[in-house]
Amino acid sequence: MSVPIHETWTVTKPAIRSAGGLVASHHHEASEIGAAVLDAGGNAVDAAIATGMAIGVAEPWMSGLGGCGYMVFHDAKTKQTHAVDFGTRSPLGLDPAAYPLEAGKDTDADLFGWPRVVDDCNVQGPLSIGVPSVVAGHALALERFGTMSWSDVLGPAIALAERGMKIDWYATLRIALEAPGLAKYPASRDFFLPDGLPAISLNAAALTTRRNDAYLATLKRLAEVGPDDFYRGDIAASIAQDMAAMGGSLAVEDLAGYQASAGTAAQSAYREVTINVPPGLNAGPTLQDSFQRLEALWTPGDAPDGDAYLAYAAAMEGAYEQRFATLGDSDKAGESCTTHFTVIDRDGNIVALTQTLLSVFGSRVMLPGTGILMNNGIMWFDPRPGRPNSMGPGKRPLSNMAPTIVTRADGSGLMGLGASGGRRIMASVFQLISFVSDFGWDLDRAFHQPRIDVSAEAAIAVDSRLDESIRQALADRHVTVDLPYAVNPTLYACPNAVCDNHDGTHEGAAFVMSPWAKVAAGG
Repeated sequence: MSVPIHETWTVTKPAIRSAGGLVASHHHEASEIGAAVLDAGGNAVDAAIATGMAIGVAEPWMSGLGGCGYMVFHDAKTKQTHAVDFGTRSPLGLDPAAYPLEAGKDTDADLFGWPRVVDDCNVQGPLSIGVPSVVAGHALALERFGTMSWSDVLGPAIALAERGMKIDWYATLRIALEAPGLAKYPASRDFFLPDGLPAISLNAAALTTRRNDAYLATLKRLAEVGPDDFYRGDIAASIAQDMAAMGGSLAVEDLAGYQASAGTAAQSAYREVTINVPPGLNAGPTLQDSFQRLEALWTPGDAPDGDAYLAYAAAMEGAYEQRFATLGDSDKAGESCTTHFTVIDRDGNIVALTQTLLSVFGSRVMLPGTGILMNNGIMWFDPRPGRPNSMGPGKRPLSNMAPTIVTRADGSGLMGLGASGGRRIMASVFQLISFVSDFGWDLDRAFHQPRIDVSAEAAIAVDSRLDESIRQALADRHVTVDLPYAVNPTLYACPNAVCDNHDGTHEGAAFVMSPWAKVAAGG
């Protein structure tokens, strides 16, 4: 099956090589901030935390203090790979009865196509909010593996927040697409929709900026008194107060009881490499399952041909089937507001970090006291009772994040990568790893190679740039739909990666179709 293709241009974004460090992220200013931290002597973890805090200011609909995530860190000296889990939890006061299914409605209109809940209260609004955990995760990662102080790594984000978020055409587009939801919540409306319309710059040479004074004050307080204040201090009290006023279930007890965790990454062998992912309720186990199936199904040739893509499809379909049967999840893809960034420093330490608000603009709720745009983590749960991923109080949901580090047989780091894109993340990471490890490609070639996606049951999405023989081979065995690799909507995941070439050089690549994504060199 094919659809009209309206985008006829060819877009390239060359990978960057350096003897020093590299930071690849979805926003050029955040990448440059991370690179500056490397220049100042910080390691990959220092740069990653600074990047993560900054990107929450530069593109707040993707992530920020109101989100959650996972990190994987490869220590080049010890050749050990670690994982930091800062996934969200549902509030202890969550009542499943507050999320009744709406009779006569098949599915919601957001990411996962769950049965629709009355008023979409699991998708947006105060009842959709899970425990924000980015601060706990970043603080733990910095304490365990970083070299710089908490206040120092927050400094660049504070400077960015003092200037304000730049409003270029892409920012206006992202805001406009979610304007109806943002308009429902006063603080969100006032910040993103001044005068009731999406923020816009009339002069491209002198962009308008939007400064979130409450968020700036929150960042400054975090830098001054430390991350514990977010969970057991004045910031926590403000969050809980605003949530109570809105009728949400997130309370001060949920914040006080939250803890991120760090441990050894989950490892699995694939041919001559090892796949290192966060353990637990994310897409990492499904990624590892896909590679185990691929190794049994297929032997690599000289380049990815029709047989390779058929094997990719079969491996991922089998792994997804296992995921749905044992962990829950859904049957539709959609856009997420996840962001991913990857860092390698001069010494070869690698960080892959994914953080998210889940949907674009998360719950759409900005808290007036702190200026934090909050996640809608409750949407990760199946609203139907009695299922592996059903909602309940104090539970961890199944997420789609897949920050991954690939190591060589000798334990050294080969590459770190990840993506945004909801259920499409795993397929992107899976194929990019195969392009590099099975065919010996560099990141530049791998990132410009068309991919497929199998996360929707109805049809396999096939990049319309793929060779006709490969598209035909897939169409002979599967229901397929040819879809363009586009700026918007993003019909495939949005990856970035770094690679240690083992010859004294490093390489980094950013999502090709994004007008913002960039690799910056530093250190």
